[in-house]
Amino acid sequence: MDEKTPDPRRKPYDIALPSPPDTLRRGPLREGSFTSALHEPRTTVVIGRWLGAALLTCFLTGLLSHALQEPPTWLRDHLPSRPVDGYRVTQGLHVIAGIAAIPLLGAKLWTVYPRLFEWPPARSVLHALERLGIAVLVASMLLELFTGLLNTLQWYPWPFPFRQTHFWLGWLATGGLLLHIAAKGPLIAEHWRRVRPGLAQRRAFLGAVTASVAVVTLTTAGQTVPWLRRLDLLAPRRPDIGPAGLPINRTAAQAGTTTAPADWRLRVDGPQPYELTMDQLLALPQHEAHLPISCVEGWSAAAYWSGVRVRDLLARAGAPASARVRVTSLEADGPYRVMEMPATYAQDPLTLLALRVNGQVLNADHGYPARIIAPNRPGVLQTKWVVRMEVL
Repeated sequence: MDEKTPDPRRKPYDIALPSPPDTLRRGPLREGSFTSALHEPRTTVVIGRWLGAALLTCFLTGLLSHALQEPPTWLRDHLPSRPVDGYRVTQGLHVIAGIAAIPLLGAKLWTVYPRLFEWPPARSVLHALERLGIAVLVASMLLELFTGLLNTLQWYPWPFPFRQTHFWLGWLATGGLLLHIAAKGPLIAEHWRRVRPGLAQRRAFLGAVTASVAVVTLTTAGQTVPWLRRLDLLAPRRPDIGPAGLPINRTAAQAGTTTAPADWRLRVDGPQPYELTMDQLLALPQHEAHLPISCVEGWSAAAYWSGVRVRDLLARAGAPASARVRVTSLEADGPYRVMEMPATYAQDPLTLLALRVNGQVLNADHGYPARIIAPNRPGVLQTKWVVRMEVL
């Protein structure tokens, strides 16, 4: 085809970009450097199916976690307090799927990386836009999984806020993923079930990927799944280790509440405000609930909590059944020092102002003198070192 003959593959709106000199295509990125037969669409599609399922699971459970921690006004009063283990299951699934996605993303990038370095990098404006979209997709996925993994370790070596950044990266990665699926739809459909030569090699590779996903899942999921706890080798926490058999996320020393004031009283503000000493709280009817502490980092542990029902304390203050409650901690500072609880939780008979855990008086790290425990709530909203409850 000479220079004057139009290329039939070119769209009329494509603008050809100049090709760089061949001298730039040397070393490991030169043509023909990628020799494995597994750099082909069928293997990519199989890995992509698994990765897509993991990422969409992360996205949906992450949306639920975000809604429970920071609900929009229209949803705030409609959040359910049941099932009791709802947040434990969904956030555990979120972290399990996120960790499983790490080896899957590595395998997917390995199968397609020759395409990432194809030359010329842009054959037209539309091709350049497609590759830019892929770059944003890959970057957002890597950053999302990287920051999420470090969050399970409670290590934040970056200057930006984790939760908000993780939330918007999730939208960016998921949107990019859906656009990528739409752009590659015909290719994906062609290779969804089609088996090409080299089946044994592909099976060996997919078997290795499956084994790596199984290993990282089985050795980390025990922080949420009790019957996998014996295999909990790589997870950052063992949920059965800590005071009273419970781990600690934020100690009293970290919160600046090492000891409660000698004159500590619980103040309940409402139409009929009042205060109670510890002896007066203990003299009220005590109730017990078997509830989990479920943290955003992915670990959870159930315990027997005993104390006074929150709804009884609010009723004594003259609060209507539809009232929300604002809970304030002795904690000196922190994003969750003040917590608001919708009426669905405040009126649930399992929601307690807990004074004991597993038969023991709360120690300082578990929230002495009193803490909130409620069903289907993130651990950061189970406020410790409670000093005040305010009817809204």
